[in-house]
Amino acid sequence: MAPVFAASRLLELCLLFAILFSLCYPDAFALLTYDRQTLLNLQPLTHQTPGFKWQSGNFFSTPTDISDHLRCFPATLPPRKRHRRRGKRSGIRVRLKAYLNSLDATSYHAFVKTLSTSHALWDRFCYRLPCHRWISPVGRYAYLDSPAECPPVRSWVRLSRGGVNYSNLRLLRSVPTSNNPITLRMALLNVRSLANKTFILNDFFVSSGLDFLYLTETWLRPEESSAFSELLPPECAFASSPRISGRGGGLASIFKHKFRSRELPPVSFTSFEVQLLELNCAPPILCAVVYRPPKSVKDFIFQFAELLGSLFLRYDRVLIVGDFNIHVCCEASTLTKDFLALIDTFNLTQWVSEPTHLKGHSLDLVLSYGLDICITDIKDSGISDHSVVMFNVMLQHMELNCERPSSQMRSINSETITNFSTLFANSALRDSTCLVDLSADELNNLFNSTCSSILDTVAPHKTKRTKSSCQPWLNETTRALRRECRRAERKRKKDKLVVSAQILHNCLSKYQKTVKAAKSAYLSGLILTNCHKPHALFKIFNSVINPRATAHKEVSPALCESFLRYFIEKITTLRAPFLSVVSHQVPVSKCSAVFQQFEPVTLSDVKVIIDHLTISNSPHDILPARIFKEALNTIGPCILLILNASLSSGCVPSAFKHAVVQPVIKKTNLDHSVLSNYRPISKLPFMSKILEKVVCKQLQTFLDSNDIPEKFQSGFKPRHSTETALLRVLNDLLLTTDSGCSVVLVLLDLTSAFDTVDHNILLSRLEHVVGLKGTALSWFKSYLSERSFSITMGQYSSSSAPFLCGVPQGSVLGPMLFSLYMLPLGSIFQRYNISFHCYADDIQIYFPLSLNVTDPLHTLFNCLHDVRTWLSQNSLTLNDSKTEVIVFDSHIPLNQLTVTLGPLASYLSNVVRDLGVLLDSSFKLEKQVSTVVKSSFYQLRQIAKAKPFLSHKDLEKLIHAFITSRLDYCNSLYLGLPHSSLHRLQLVQNSAARLLLGARMHDHMTPVLAKLHWLPVKFRIDFKILLLTYKILNNMAPSYLTELLHLYNPIKALRSSNQMLLMQPKSRLKTRGDRAFAIVAPRLWNNLPIAIRSSETVQSFKSRLKTHLFTLALM
Repeated sequence: MAPVFAASRLLELCLLFAILFSLCYPDAFALLTYDRQTLLNLQPLTHQTPGFKWQSGNFFSTPTDISDHLRCFPATLPPRKRHRRRGKRSGIRVRLKAYLNSLDATSYHAFVKTLSTSHALWDRFCYRLPCHRWISPVGRYAYLDSPAECPPVRSWVRLSRGGVNYSNLRLLRSVPTSNNPITLRMALLNVRSLANKTFILNDFFVSSGLDFLYLTETWLRPEESSAFSELLPPECAFASSPRISGRGGGLASIFKHKFRSRELPPVSFTSFEVQLLELNCAPPILCAVVYRPPKSVKDFIFQFAELLGSLFLRYDRVLIVGDFNIHVCCEASTLTKDFLALIDTFNLTQWVSEPTHLKGHSLDLVLSYGLDICITDIKDSGISDHSVVMFNVMLQHMELNCERPSSQMRSINSETITNFSTLFANSALRDSTCLVDLSADELNNLFNSTCSSILDTVAPHKTKRTKSSCQPWLNETTRALRRECRRAERKRKKDKLVVSAQILHNCLSKYQKTVKAAKSAYLSGLILTNCHKPHALFKIFNSVINPRATAHKEVSPALCESFLRYFIEKITTLRAPFLSVVSHQVPVSKCSAVFQQFEPVTLSDVKVIIDHLTISNSPHDILPARIFKEALNTIGPCILLILNASLSSGCVPSAFKHAVVQPVIKKTNLDHSVLSNYRPISKLPFMSKILEKVVCKQLQTFLDSNDIPEKFQSGFKPRHSTETALLRVLNDLLLTTDSGCSVVLVLLDLTSAFDTVDHNILLSRLEHVVGLKGTALSWFKSYLSERSFSITMGQYSSSSAPFLCGVPQGSVLGPMLFSLYMLPLGSIFQRYNISFHCYADDIQIYFPLSLNVTDPLHTLFNCLHDVRTWLSQNSLTLNDSKTEVIVFDSHIPLNQLTVTLGPLASYLSNVVRDLGVLLDSSFKLEKQVSTVVKSSFYQLRQIAKAKPFLSHKDLEKLIHAFITSRLDYCNSLYLGLPHSSLHRLQLVQNSAARLLLGARMHDHMTPVLAKLHWLPVKFRIDFKILLLTYKILNNMAPSYLTELLHLYNPIKALRSSNQMLLMQPKSRLKTRGDRAFAIVAPRLWNNLPIAIRSSETVQSFKSRLKTHLFTLALM
């Protein structure tokens, strides 16, 4: 008898089948129900035959009382090709189709009108079109949020042979969803040297569709980031944490821009390395990347517990990944037991359950708290001896920054400028006689409105969005190698043989080398194309050695307002203590000369000024700076009217007084979320800079002719520099110590000095100290009054705020006005007979320390007290954190020196940074030389990476820009240094020469330097000293250097009288007085041939001097 054990379950099986069928059938939705009346309304439609006859613009109509989603017509499927037998190609449909394709649009519509009158023929023609279903699917298939209109028949017929009618396509409006679950695809890999696997990892990130890639053992050095220029995929950023000391180690994270991640301040432990990232969502997620060296067992559990304790106090969701070098699969180990107990204590979940090393054991772990994680794959990628751990992190909701920033721009080219000039010449501004009576403000407004309307015609605004960066160096060869790597990877995964693993490793290595060579060839061609554009060279080099570390800060109107409030509150806080201070001005000598009226400018003067100005635009500029330069002949007369109207009336147009401030991060490694880490960059209209330059030239002429500027102020003055300032200071220090006396040097720095200048005090100083009167003074009053600024970041801007104090940053007149504001300060030092030197807001005070006096620094203390008082009365603040004190050649014990310095003892240091140069108390400059050598070799390593795709000429430009400039900065201070220090600097130049010419390590350097025509470091120092001497003798140097040298004028008539010799002072010590500029310059100058000393121009002197020194050094 047949078994009947399942017969009793037949009903249950049928019900189960019905349920499964209802769930699997796409048009069955149990959640949708219809009442009786709705079903009765739909009943007549079931008997209606779709004849596709044209009725009032639609194929058919439906009852109006039916719900919209029930009358929604779905998108029509493409027609299925009808099967034809071979040789049967002359049917009526084929001939009709060919006939329709041959008609033009007018004939076609006439034919369709005639054809539509015959329903039978029309039905035969249209029966091949797909029929619409009567009820559209709803629920998850309801992709149309409004009833669709059935398209007319014509849209389903091709317009021409081989063409496509795009009107058949309809835009599907997607229904916005909220709180959609998001899956983050992540991977963890111990890469074991990142530098030689960059392109492999790039391809792995892209092909795997990763969002985050965590890397351990990168083996990168501190501040080495050039490898990431090759690794970073498009629209990605990175965070790197190399090991600070020693070899190996290092952590890195690669992530997409749209995930707003930021690197947290580093924390250090002795037993392991850690990198912390914060994923900005609600609530935030902390991602920690950990690497523990195999031998660091001691204190690991204790320090890791300390890390976990600090993290769990601040975050509710934590992800910890890394190579722990702990065999979690071997629970008998003591370290494993302690580690598992620790993560169990903090309720962490360990997700890796398979071996992650080729030799077995689970070393790379994924730990989480408060996160749902799924390990998707653990595979041997062939990149290192560790497997790649791929996993997904499921989040319920997360806001992504997917929108690319956009900006409004005009397309300006030569044709645009020509068209602009033509229209401007025919505008209302062509006749200047009717514009004479207008004010400067009215003229500027009329000029801006005219230019704006013309530009809207010839170059209308276009919205430009930043495009995703691509990798144009990838070609068919690299793609073929990538496919070969894929095949090798599949073969290795399939057979798991050692030989397959070796083949995969060879394929990956070959792919890395080929892509690297392809990128080098691409960049070489790019540089060759832009060989006459130096900025293109440096831009390419910077992209190679300094890739973008982190994503840009997400901008918004609220962020702009936050920056606006921060900058206002910062200045308000600095000025708050000075509001109650009664101003007591220090008496200064008044200028007898008076400057009342500006001279009118000519078109040639304006042309010279515009040619020397840098092309830079403000976002509020109506006319681009390029048009100012190239269409000056057309718009020049109108510009001249505006400038002269402002100068004659003493009124500055209001549009010139609004600044656009753009915050820029001070250093790339700073926290982008802290507003104080940003520096405000102010941009003013281009026309404002032209007007300020006109005023600046006339005012500078007046100041120089009346000897008003401070002699010992080197900031923002022609022929002055930080090197000339330091040369004079060091000269005085060396001569003082040569006489056997110690010297105290005090370095003062002001906090935001340019932003806290009081306008009323500045105007009073311009009137009483400088001598401005009449229209000239009125012009400056108008210039400083009613100024405003706003914050702009990307396409967003803040509201405007008044500019109540400070000199306008980014302006031409700002530095000059600040120097005039500081004029009375010099009279304080002169009253106490104390030597000083200023560079902008950096103040250097030096005073001899005599041991024969009871209170040797009493005068210095009184002077500093008066300086502090004067600064407070003028709304300026000393930055005590940057105040430094150093004593040169001190023979006093430290405890006695501390008592002598009194309140200055807390600022005492053996090494101070003065205008970028590190000075030590013994004048050996060892720290300065070490800093120069260290930074130069770092730049050399970076340049070496860019050498393969640079020509010899371009490589030499980079070496001069990044290496020679460092060796030459203030090298006049190196004269007389020990040979060991100069030899270290010479090693830098030798290495640069070897890199440029490809010389071997043991090659003699004299022929190499001779081939390059480079002077050795010692002779470059002599060259700088002699060049400054020539400029001093020809009135091209600061006056404070000119007074140090004197021509030799013998009492009797000698042959040496006309040889332009200098007087040679005497010194006492070789390491002190002999290094002073006042002593060494005459000695070097007098040893030059008379033909060089009597050169007519600077260029001829430099050429002859280099030839002379080159002969002495290398011949």
